Amino acid sequence: MIPIVAIVGRPNVGKSTLFNRLVGRRKAIVDDLPGVTRDRNYETVTRFGRPFILIDTGGFEPASEDRLLQQMREQSQLAMEEADVIIFLMDGRAGLTPSDVEVVEMLRRVDKPVFFVVNKVDGEKLEVESAEFYTLGVDNIATISAEHNRGVNDLMDEVVAALPEGKKGAAEEDVTRIAVVGRPNVGKSSLVNRLLGYERVVANPTPGTTRDAIDTYFTCNKKRYLLIDTAGIRRKGKTTQKLEKYSVVDSLRSIERSDVVLIVISAEDGVTEQDERIAGYAYEAGRACIFVVNKWDALTKDNSTIGKFVDQIRTEFKYLPFAPILFVSALTGQRINKVVEEVDKVMAQYAKRVSTADLNRVFSEAVTSHHPPLSQGKRVKFYYATQVGTRPPTFVAFTNRPEGIHFSYERYLLNKLREAFDFSGTPLRLIFRGRERKAP
Repeated sequence: MIPIVAIVGRPNVGKSTLFNRLVGRRKAIVDDLPGVTRDRNYETVTRFGRPFILIDTGGFEPASEDRLLQQMREQSQLAMEEADVIIFLMDGRAGLTPSDVEVVEMLRRVDKPVFFVVNKVDGEKLEVESAEFYTLGVDNIATISAEHNRGVNDLMDEVVAALPEGKKGAAEEDVTRIAVVGRPNVGKSSLVNRLLGYERVVANPTPGTTRDAIDTYFTCNKKRYLLIDTAGIRRKGKTTQKLEKYSVVDSLRSIERSDVVLIVISAEDGVTEQDERIAGYAYEAGRACIFVVNKWDALTKDNSTIGKFVDQIRTEFKYLPFAPILFVSALTGQRINKVVEEVDKVMAQYAKRVSTADLNRVFSEAVTSHHPPLSQGKRVKFYYATQVGTRPPTFVAFTNRPEGIHFSYERYLLNKLREAFDFSGTPLRLIFRGRERKAP
């Protein structure tokens, strides 16, 4: 499992600045990719030798401004339950506050690595003044300046060393790993039980019943699968914020471990903002996706009901036009058999490799049919393309001006590849690179 590192602390202590520093670039509040509307408060970081998911808990804060201490408790509770390592950030300029003291008392009881960090220490004077934080009685306090990158690398050396060793899943290449994700109470556990044919996990109408990610191997039509039922949120009464606000955190690890993601949506509730957050992460992680609209039996339907629901999904998830849509009922078993069939289809495409000759033929025909726009008044030329990976299928196209290719033309080329090679159910990656010039 890929570990999770959470940054917690009061507002304005520099959590987002540290988040951006560790990610390696400034992350926008809203993704610039058309259609992705999820909050940018988590990211997979690969810059420090071991990959981990970084969470800026500031993105989970309720809007109310008069509940500061309660917000702090909620953020710390989130980190204590979900993260493998916690970075508790304090403000060196503002000094030690009663809120800091109370949260530190909570974190003392956590049985996982906690790093107590004083931020905004960008000079010797503030370094001396930060000595007051040692009155907290913790063994080690790190001083950093996230804005000026002071002390950050030393801190991350210690954080990475404290990351738990990942649990290794099955090494067999023929196992298809399926993550079942979605908001609380959309029927994820019921869907898992129906797929397996027996009650493997507790299914309960109370949101948050499932507390741990549960892995189950099963065989269907002589093919092996690993089914991952995502962990629920947290025990009832632990937080006052709506459970949906936290559900995306539980999906991250399962998505990272999967090949195919079943995005479960409640037919009764329709598409929600939280569904978009979860699907957005699955898309960016490069996983094959299937929309599973559950509780279809609960709706009063007419001839236009399915069409309207499909239109809503295609409108809200414009970045996932390739993802199949299934309408099922885990309660009655309606169309459940279609789920594994669809998983097999998208998995075959997800792992597909095409020959370089066929790829370049299709690529050449696409470019000849529709030339790329000029870049700074100069013509964009393509030399050749090759497939460099699968899961998802990833292609590299060599060109004279990789920086001058508009995203709309990239989308055009991807659509041509989908049509030519039946990549209708999987994400694709297309990378443009400049051709290296030979030395004279």
